[in-house]
Amino acid sequence: FIPSAVPSSLQIYKEQLNTRIVLVAMETWASEDRIRMGEDSLETLNEFVKYRREGPAEQSDTVHLFSGRTFQSSRSGTAFVGGICSPTRAGGVNEYGNVAAMAVTLAQTLGQNVGMMWNKHRVAAGDCRCPDSWLGCIMEDTGYYLPRKFSRCSIDEYNQFLQDGGGSCLFNKPLKLLDPPECGNGFVEAGEECDCGSLACPPNLHKLDGYFCENEQGRCYGGRCKTRDRQCSALWGRGSAERFCYEKLNVEGTERGNCGREGLGWLQCNKQDVLCGFLLCANISGAPRLGELSGEIATTTFFHQNRYVDCRGGHVQLVDGSDLSYVEDGTPCGPGMLCLDRKCLPATAFNFSSCPGSWDGKICFDHGV
Repeated sequence: FIPSAVPSSLQIYKEQLNTRIVLVAMETWASEDRIRMGEDSLETLNEFVKYRREGPAEQSDTVHLFSGRTFQSSRSGTAFVGGICSPTRAGGVNEYGNVAAMAVTLAQTLGQNVGMMWNKHRVAAGDCRCPDSWLGCIMEDTGYYLPRKFSRCSIDEYNQFLQDGGGSCLFNKPLKLLDPPECGNGFVEAGEECDCGSLACPPNLHKLDGYFCENEQGRCYGGRCKTRDRQCSALWGRGSAERFCYEKLNVEGTERGNCGREGLGWLQCNKQDVLCGFLLCANISGAPRLGELSGEIATTTFFHQNRYVDCRGGHVQLVDGSDLSYVEDGTPCGPGMLCLDRKCLPATAFNFSSCPGSWDGKICFDHGV
C-alpha cells in the first residue's frame, strides 16, 4: 500500500523537477512501534530521525515514516526544511491513509527536505501565484482537491538549493533497489545489458573548468562559480572573512584554523595555502543552511589596522560524510592560482584545455567546436 504512494510522488518529481525518486528499502513495524509515537508531529519526527541515526545503517538520502496516528496539525506531514543530506535532519513523518493523499503528503515533505517552503506567506505577499486555482499547488494550503503541481516559487527554491550545494548527496545512483528489475527505470539490473535508452546519451554540459566568473573574482569549476564569498553565503548566509583571518588562523593548526585533520589533531597550512584551508566567514551565527554543525562556531576577533576584524568558522558535515568546512577545490587563491586538496596551485596544474588550432586559445568543453 505504501509503495503505491511512492510511484505517484516519483512521477511528480520526475515530470516537474527532472528528479528521480528511488525506493531502496522499507521497514515495517508489525508488532510494536520502535519509537515513542505521539500526536505532535514534530516530536515524532525528532524521535524518528534519532531512531534512524542510531539504528542499522541503510544507505539512503532521506527516510520517511508513515504513521497510522492522526497528528494535531493542519497538515498531514512534517519534515526538516533543507535536511536531505544531514545526518540528523534527513527525514519526515506522514499520516497513513488514502494512497492519493499520501502521495501528495510525501511530495510535500520531500519538498521540505530539498529546500522548499510553504507558499502560503509568499502568496499572501503577492510574489508567488499558483497557476491552478482549482487544484492548487503542492506546497500551498489552497485548492479544492489533491494538487499535482509545484508552483514556480517551489521549483526556484529547489533549484537554488541544488546550486548552493544542499543536494550534494543526490547525484550518485543507489547500489540496490527495493523494487524488482523493470525495463526503463533508469538502472541496468540483472538480465539487462542496457536500460532501453540510448547508449550514446550526451552528458550534461556546463561551462568548462577554468573560465572566469563573478566579475573575474571567481573561477568555474564543476559547473559552479567558486569564490570564498559564495561558499560562505551558501553555507551561512554571510560573506567571507578578510584575507587577514586566513593568514592569521590557518597557520595555527588548531580547531579554529587548519588545513585538515591529522590523527586526533589538526594540520597547519603552509603560508601559501592559507586561502585553501578552513573556511572562515564574517559574523556568522546559528545553524548552517546545509548539513550539520559539529561542535560550536569558533569566533575570533582581531584588532588590525585600527579596526576590529571578525573571523568565524564551523565544522559542518553532510550525511554522506562530506565536509563543507574547507575552501572548495577550484576557488581562486591568488593571481593564476586555484585551490585543490587544500593546496594553492598554479592554474596550469589543472590542465584546463583549449580548442586545438584556435588562434585565440578559446576554451572548449572537449565535445567538438
